[in-house]
Amino acid sequence: MNERWKPSVTVAAIIEKDGKFMLVEEMTPTGLMLNNPAGHLDPGESPEDGCAREALEETTHRFRPTALVGIYLSRLQRPHKSGAGLEDITYLRMAFCGELGEVVQGARLDTGIERTLWLTPEEIRQSTHRHRSPLVLTCMEDYLAGRRLPLSAITTDPTVQLYGPQVGA
Repeated sequence: MNERWKPSVTVAAIIEKDGKFMLVEEMTPTGLMLNNPAGHLDPGESPEDGCAREALEETTHRFRPTALVGIYLSRLQRPHKSGAGLEDITYLRMAFCGELGEVVQGARLDTGIERTLWLTPEEIRQSTHRHRSPLVLTCMEDYLAGRRLPLSAITTDPTVQLYGPQVGA
């Protein structure tokens, strides 16, 4: 194998309020699915900043990560966009819990996000057939079990932001 393996790095917000969790309903190639507010980490940002950005883009709410719930590795195979064979993708997800802030006036939901909704843990457990990833449930269960790592467990070296966007990004 001559090509280096590069998992897709994603960040997710685990948002709980009054015993319910905020999820997003998003259009995917396999239909309308449920997910945590989540997305890809962009070049030049820390995982915490990426999570806050993705939460804002997908919910229109400010979000401030306060703890790391966990780091997750998952893999899926889906039909390749070209229609030829399967695409094999591995995701490395960092999930954060934190404080949900106000709605940002004028903000719009990201492309593909249909709406946000609040579900109880039981409703989330009963809707696994609609989860975009098995990590939706896993992250919630870890949060409910009290898993929290301090944000100091993550170090973003200053070089990440020093050079601006990466060449080829």
